[in-house]
Amino acid sequence: MEQPQSGTSGIGQRLRELRQKKGLNQQDLASADISVSYVSLIETGKRAPSEAVLKTLAERVGCSVEYLRTGRDDARVQELELKIAFGDMAMRNGANGEALQSYSEALAAAPFLSDAMVRRARIGQATAFEKLGQLEAAIQMLTSLFEDPASVPGSAEWTQLAVALCRCYRDAGDQLLSVEIGERAMRTLDGLGLAVTDDHIQLGATLISCYQSRGDLTQAHLIANRLIPAAEQTGSRVARGSVYWNAAVVAISQGRIREALTLTERALAMMAESDNVRHQALLKGAYGYLLLSMPEADLERTKELLEESQEALLDVGSAMEQARNEVNLARLAVRLGKPADALAHASRALGLLRNNQRWEAAEARVILARAQFMSGDRDNAETTLRAVERQLGQVPVSRDHATVWRHVGDLWKELGHAAEALSAYENALAEVGLLALPSRTTSALPSERG
Repeated sequence: MEQPQSGTSGIGQRLRELRQKKGLNQQDLASADISVSYVSLIETGKRAPSEAVLKTLAERVGCSVEYLRTGRDDARVQELELKIAFGDMAMRNGANGEALQSYSEALAAAPFLSDAMVRRARIGQATAFEKLGQLEAAIQMLTSLFEDPASVPGSAEWTQLAVALCRCYRDAGDQLLSVEIGERAMRTLDGLGLAVTDDHIQLGATLISCYQSRGDLTQAHLIANRLIPAAEQTGSRVARGSVYWNAAVVAISQGRIREALTLTERALAMMAESDNVRHQALLKGAYGYLLLSMPEADLERTKELLEESQEALLDVGSAMEQARNEVNLARLAVRLGKPADALAHASRALGLLRNNQRWEAAEARVILARAQFMSGDRDNAETTLRAVERQLGQVPVSRDHATVWRHVGDLWKELGHAAEALSAYENALAEVGLLALPSRTTSALPSERG
């Protein structure tokens, strides 16, 4: 917080700094009783304003008379610190919009706050943006914080910022940058020779998920094998649960469903004794997804897990996390033969994703199309599928998109459109790097000799 200053020069300096921070010019502070030249004289310390003028100027630059006069305003500082504390509490309770508002209001009066409190509010604001699905805003703020000289490599805060950046880039669909940031942060931690901490393990677990999302399953598996022993020896139950969880995701992608179930069950056991409601909810959703992947799933148990997950995520989860669970609930409704429920869940997922063009939105539309087909509405099912194809044609290649293409092909096949199904299957193969052989043409063949 700014140190107290006395005299007219102190008043003038504070007035000028606050005016400039609000993007105002001297004309904006002038009125019928206060001329522009008088404002200039006050700012240069050549005039001492009266109490009435001081009050008017304080209102226009958004501070108290006490702060403008002395540089101190303990009541205002306390009020702003309470706003930040309320933002922290709102975030823990899942009220992400209220949290964002509190942090933003505190940051609007940043001159009153210490550097540490400003940084805390900015981190909170970035986290709120992420949970609200505003990933571009979150990435911009997190990058600024991560690259700030005040962010010390190897510190808990620095590692947590690296984790958040990896996660945001991953969820925004930029797998290249998510992996690059994670790898660079891991190399930095390894180079510092620090003891493995929970934050270190959490960074590794997030990096596993980034590799998996990029389709680099071998590297994801290698890091999982490296982290599990470290987590067993030094990690908390939450850290160990995160590693098991991400290792399970890799196992799913590699088709090792039974192993994935075992790892997820271990992760749930680790998280069950913690107070991290969000992680428990996400794990229940992951477990439900796994059960849905099995031909002979216990659908009642799956329903219980997914509904418990969604109930908790409504309070503590991000829009993206809620949307993924809605997609799983839509899948379950299809398995149960309830197209109306599938339509409702898929529509809610798309509402949460808004205009996001990620694979989750494409998958939600495939399920929407399937529910329309199950309801006898073939025309809308075909229209929805073509919208999915257009969307998939505009997004980066990934293993997740290959899975959606496969589902598109399956539904075209059920609708009796063989050509469209074949095209979708070919796109699925191309997404995972399995390209067709070049066709032979007459001009490419060697000339025959008699």
